[in-house]
Amino acid sequence: MPKAVTEIRSLARSHTRTAINVLVGVMRHPKATPAARVAAANAILDRGWGKATQAIENGSDGALELIHRIERVIGYDDDIADTLADLHRLTFFDGASVPAFDRGHWWLAYHETMPVAFAGVIPSTRAFNAGYLSRVGVLKKHCGNGLQLRLMRALELRARHNGWSSIVSDTTENTASANNFIRAGYRLYQPPTPWAWPNTLYWRKSIR
Repeated sequence: MPKAVTEIRSLARSHTRTAINVLVGVMRHPKATPAARVAAANAILDRGWGKATQAIENGSDGALELIHRIERVIGYDDDIADTLADLHRLTFFDGASVPAFDRGHWWLAYHETMPVAFAGVIPSTRAFNAGYLSRVGVLKKHCGNGLQLRLMRALELRARHNGWSSIVSDTTENTASANNFIRAGYRLYQPPTPWAWPNTLYWRKSIR
């Protein structure tokens, strides 16, 4: 996504609280038309709870799947950082520390207007000319829709753009994520200086 578009969206999101206050004002204003009050109320409900779930047939076996979109975001924006932190807490709980979102590159996956997954890649301090896949988290309700793989593809494109030769990461007692790494083309490797736990698995993928 062009940098200018990303910055415009991030700037717009920084005014979210003000926009919601305006909508609340319209909804409560006694002189506002009924149509304007209903429209404002619906906008507030959509923002707070998301629109009604929509599904489409995937065309192969008639199964239904949710529609998601993925966007690159600016992690040093306060509202974006808060959203990333909330998703981190909801997906990792106390299993990992909240990273510094003002470093590296970050993405959000949305279902309608609701953020439901995130991922980030930062420059690796352990591998030469490589990115470190810092986090990939998906809300439980939205697992099974390929979001982790799609987010991994997005950050791989960014890593190529940066000129990195590979991406490294790790998993610890997380079979689902390990299988996703395998499906995405990552392979186990042993770093010269392991950085995590004795039972941690280390992953690497060449992106050149």
